[in-house]
Amino acid sequence: MSVTATQSADSGLLYTDSEWDFETLQRAYDAIERIALDDLGLDVYPNQVEIISSEQMLDAYSSHGMPLMYQHWSFGKRFARDETLYRRGFQGLAYEIVINSNPCIAYLMEENTMTMQALVMAHASFGHNHFFKNNYLFRQWTDADGILGYLDFAKKYIIRCEDNYGHEEVEEILDAAHAIMDQGVFRYRRRPRLSETEKLDRVRRRLAHDQSTFNDLWRTLPDASPDGEPEDDEDEREIGDIQLPEENLLYFLEKQSPVLAPWQREILRIVRNISQYFYPQKQTKVMNEGCATFVHHYIMNKLHEEGMISDGALMEFLHSHTSVVFQPDFDDPRYSGINPYALGFAMMEDIRRICETPDAEDREWFPDIAGTGAWREVLRDAWANFRDESFILQYLSPKVMRHFHLFALADDGSSPFYTVDAIHNEEGFRQVREALASMYDLARHEADIQVVGANLAGDRTLKLRHTPIASTPIDEATRDDVMAYVKRLWGHKVELESA
Repeated sequence: MSVTATQSADSGLLYTDSEWDFETLQRAYDAIERIALDDLGLDVYPNQVEIISSEQMLDAYSSHGMPLMYQHWSFGKRFARDETLYRRGFQGLAYEIVINSNPCIAYLMEENTMTMQALVMAHASFGHNHFFKNNYLFRQWTDADGILGYLDFAKKYIIRCEDNYGHEEVEEILDAAHAIMDQGVFRYRRRPRLSETEKLDRVRRRLAHDQSTFNDLWRTLPDASPDGEPEDDEDEREIGDIQLPEENLLYFLEKQSPVLAPWQREILRIVRNISQYFYPQKQTKVMNEGCATFVHHYIMNKLHEEGMISDGALMEFLHSHTSVVFQPDFDDPRYSGINPYALGFAMMEDIRRICETPDAEDREWFPDIAGTGAWREVLRDAWANFRDESFILQYLSPKVMRHFHLFALADDGSSPFYTVDAIHNEEGFRQVREALASMYDLARHEADIQVVGANLAGDRTLKLRHTPIASTPIDEATRDDVMAYVKRLWGHKVELESA
């Protein structure tokens, strides 16, 4: 028999069984919000919580977790794979998906129990939400206010292109753009920031300039109405301003390709804008998930301390939480690398310990925060001003390294065996910390390929240069496939050299 809201309120508990309804969700949300804002001092976007089915969750998985996304065959392939694994019991589903937007949208699975719904709201609607709003990378590279409008435009624009130019023509451009998405972001310098609304305004001006007659593509733009000839568009000036080498390959091809039609350039621009949107997430997996996990752990325990959830609900929460932060040892068959949830949560819990009950080692390693008691302020500062690499370099303690049994191996590809290069001593701890931090350097995972030459006045040969990191070569088969896509977008000879 289900328990009514009145019974739950009279007992002091937010809920007393696993079933949920929207009134119970609202009551739990209000209690979670009070702790998040008044106790932890979090600063969040307004929240929008939506309940979806497992089928809808699989669909969201397939399109990078975005509620609005253009169609592409790779999304369907990912959906079919995940659905097969899920139905056969080989793969679970996330309890939630959260969108970096304003309002912040959190999708909760309708199959979740009430305890899991509370955990997810604390994790996503307050932990992730605070990180999205305050971390410097997201503030610099993303526009939470305009992303949903831009995605809506992108989806409708590509559908209209398929109607006008054919599905195969559009898919060919998307395939090529997706192949070089990792090389389609600005990493080391920031172009003048534009909101998504301003980007849409520039799209209108570009289309007005490029289309001399009425085109149905106008219908894809929010409140679009061509307003005559464009002003001196910044895009037109950018073409002559590109200086080599250029790190953003998609940007260069969009501006300089001799063969692309206006609609094809717009698709490249859509893909690189979306790639740029995800750029901060690649650099903050440990911090983002660590922040959300720390927040949900604190809030759920606080709810129990205040008598708002039962011992049974706490045990259910802890069972899920410990599964999320489980870290297999390196020789465990389940080991697949460092669990970002486990590392991020452990480091943030450790920061709290150092601030509250430091030992002599903590005072030596972290003299500025040890014993201050200001763990909330320290964590909020870290969440705002660090990415994974710098966060580990700054805050990974010997205690956490001992807890994870971390050690470093000498990386020598010419040697037939590994050598343990750093162990648990003063020098070893520092080497381990530096080695672990370097693993979160994107340059070690994404090939650095830049445009170094383009003979626009002659045979139009495009010259690219690959700068290897730590002597890591590019896989030849992958290189050849990607170069074929680049050649399709450039339309002429493409050469790739290694620095």
